Amino acid sequence: METMYQQQALQGANSIELIIALYDGAVRFLYRAIQSVEENDQIGRRAAVNRAVEIIMYLQARLRPDVGGKPAASLADFYTAMFTMTLEASHHASKEQFEEVISCIRNVREAWTVVARDPEAQMLLPRELRTQQERYAGVARSAPSVDPSTASRWSA
Repeated sequence: METMYQQQALQGANSIELIIALYDGAVRFLYRAIQSVEENDQIGRRAAVNRAVEIIMYLQARLRPDVGGKPAASLADFYTAMFTMTLEASHHASKEQFEEVISCIRNVREAWTVVARDPEAQMLLPRELRTQQERYAGVARSAPSVDPSTASRWSA
């Protein structure tokens, strides 16, 4: 369950931080799947795998290869592989296979944390991946400044 703190943290997050949070969620559900394997809980394993796979599919569905080019295509391939590996791990009820998926997801997550520290990289994100605040902040920065002495008295 999300706490109030987690909800507030996500509300103030930028788009890259939200992507990182999705990776964290997928990892959390994969760990829950491992726990279910150890407890021989098939229902719990399936529920955890379903949630992890939903996150992976969501991330893949938001990709824009027409905008993102080769990096987006590479991420699409990565998500397809993670989807397949997760289902195989679940089918075999394999703790080791789940751990391999977690390791792969964490590696890509770390790459996103590097991007999160680079403000210039954040501006390269497609508009669809930006939060509403980031979209409007970009418009405000690019809007021409108006000299108040020459501004029209008309207002909307």
